[in-house]
Amino acid sequence: MARTGRPATRHVAAVQRAIAILDELAAARTELGTNEIARRTGINVSTISRILATLAAGGLVDHVPSTGRYRIGAGIVRLAGAVELDIRSLARPHLEELARHLGETATLSVPGEHEAFTLDFAQSPLSVRSVAEVGRASVAHATAVGKVLLAHGGTPPRGPLKAYTERTIVDPAVLEAELATIRNRGWAQAVGEREKDLNAVAVPVLARNGKLAAILGVQGPAVRFSPRVMRTAIESLGEKAAQISAAL
Repeated sequence: MARTGRPATRHVAAVQRAIAILDELAAARTELGTNEIARRTGINVSTISRILATLAAGGLVDHVPSTGRYRIGAGIVRLAGAVELDIRSLARPHLEELARHLGETATLSVPGEHEAFTLDFAQSPLSVRSVAEVGRASVAHATAVGKVLLAHGGTPPRGPLKAYTERTIVDPAVLEAELATIRNRGWAQAVGEREKDLNAVAVPVLARNGKLAAILGVQGPAVRFSPRVMRTAIESLGEKAAQISAAL
């Protein structure tokens, strides 16, 4: 802050270039290579490579080894927490009530292009419980949260679907059929699909325009959070999601 009480008028060029790169990655909503970023920003490729390496080290962008390209990283979600105070603060008491009422970990996730990221959670009060982590990405085809994202317009994974357990859906046709079912019934589940001993259910939180604003989920150990128990959680999840949507 300058002595006048106003922000300084002289800017740091390297930071401006980093902001320009992040803006392009966010606007593209997909992976970009260094040459494409250079074309879009007018910054030379060698400078872009150095800035991307720095941003990747800080978790603000992700390098995708299979393509050599870059995309927005989970670190952005942590920073976005300061801006997402509205939905986080609205959802917080509902997360705590879900965890207390159902005895399992309740999560609030925000949608990205290819993945959803955990924005907040309320931990299960029980000693044996599923552990959530802010900023963690949900595997799109193998988690309840990820399936809600895909069912509401998220971009499906590229290439073959990875099998995390014997229950993971790896056939694109089967996945598309399940997504259609999710759109019709309004909720998704994952039964031992990301981790063998972990089950979860999730529902969408819709904005006023009908688009996906967030995803509310509950997850727990398979030995306790069985499919029968999961179905009893759906009504509570739906009610909370509706209340958050109305508040938005």
